[in-house]
Amino acid sequence: MSIDLKEVSNRQRIFAILGASSGNLVEWFDFYVYSFCAIYFAPAFFPGGNPTTQLLNTAGVFAAGFLMRPIGGWLFGRIADKTGRRVAMMISVLMMCTGSLMVACMPTYATIGVFAPALLLLARLLQGLSVGGEYGTSATYMSEIALRGHRGFFASFQYVTLIGGQLLAVLVVVVLQQTLSSEQLHEWGWRIPFVLGAITAVIALYLRKSLSETTSDASRSKEDAGTIAGLLKHKAAFMTVVGFTAGGSLIFYTFTTYMQKYLVNTAHMDPKIASAVMTFALLVYMIMQPLFGALSDKIGRKANMLWFGTLATLCTVPVMHSLKDITNPYAAFGLIIFALAIVSFYTSIGGLIKAEMFPTEVRALGVGLSYAVGNAVFGGSAEYVALKLKDSGVESTFYWYVTVMCFIALIVSLQMKDTSKEGHLVHEP
Repeated sequence: MSIDLKEVSNRQRIFAILGASSGNLVEWFDFYVYSFCAIYFAPAFFPGGNPTTQLLNTAGVFAAGFLMRPIGGWLFGRIADKTGRRVAMMISVLMMCTGSLMVACMPTYATIGVFAPALLLLARLLQGLSVGGEYGTSATYMSEIALRGHRGFFASFQYVTLIGGQLLAVLVVVVLQQTLSSEQLHEWGWRIPFVLGAITAVIALYLRKSLSETTSDASRSKEDAGTIAGLLKHKAAFMTVVGFTAGGSLIFYTFTTYMQKYLVNTAHMDPKIASAVMTFALLVYMIMQPLFGALSDKIGRKANMLWFGTLATLCTVPVMHSLKDITNPYAAFGLIIFALAIVSFYTSIGGLIKAEMFPTEVRALGVGLSYAVGNAVFGGSAEYVALKLKDSGVESTFYWYVTVMCFIALIVSLQMKDTSKEGHLVHEP
């Protein structure tokens, strides 16, 4: 059911954002729980080699899931622009449920040999396709339904729930670590989070059925709606999003999903302590998002992006070097929070600034596909590249790689318009 946004009350908008973001949380919990459980299930699917090699193999499968994101961004973007945001979001969460259930029930290498990692890869590709569609459609929906003049604040809840999914994944792992032995976690305990993910995805599907549609019949019936031809009319916007998404996604995954492994594998921190550090760090990071989103409503989206690009370029190398030899978990927490505050300048408005760059008829496609391309190539490969460089004995090269990509994001941001004043959503209700 479509709605007239001019007649939607503030209360209805808030409830719509909560409904959309609840499904978003489940999607990202399902996707990220793989990364946080990798330490325990890696030997079950890749029994040979040292711990770094095993993590490298699981990170490769994790990265492969990201390679499906451009396809998901295109497929679900087309569905969202031609048939509606609600339909696309329902399909994506159902697909994520299927992927999680596959991993939860999957036989190990000891049972079916090389078919085990092959099936693991298949499940991750399915989840990658789902998440590739989830980001664009949920970012578009939440940007369109958000309160005018406060879009930065309300749209930031996409990343609140995205980070919330990560946080929930870490919390589940922490609880399992406290209740199960290391042997139990390696043998069967790692399956529990995937079962929980599949169950909660069904709940999210039910919640999304009640969402109202934000697009009109007129926009969905346009000849260019959801088409690559229509998107090519906005090539500059597309390349701008790819440009700043590359650096933004890379540093985001560096200080979130990869950081737990970095603390364990490089700083030699106890896995339980590292999980606790990341749990509290992600909690603070989640709370930061509305604050930085509201800041963009005051100073503009471009100013946020310039602060992000500048600080990320200057601070990544010293922060990573400091964490490399850190022994105090409180000091590690402080450094990670500092880094995540820098990242928040980007993540709080990441979905909104993309949505503001495209017109309604190709908005979901434009947001989803451009984000997915930059995210798949640079964000999804973050762990793999970091571990590969560590395995080659040149780990510090990764720090400079992140720095260079953030500098490119800074250059792109210098050239873009302030979408909070000149974007496509400015004149929409």
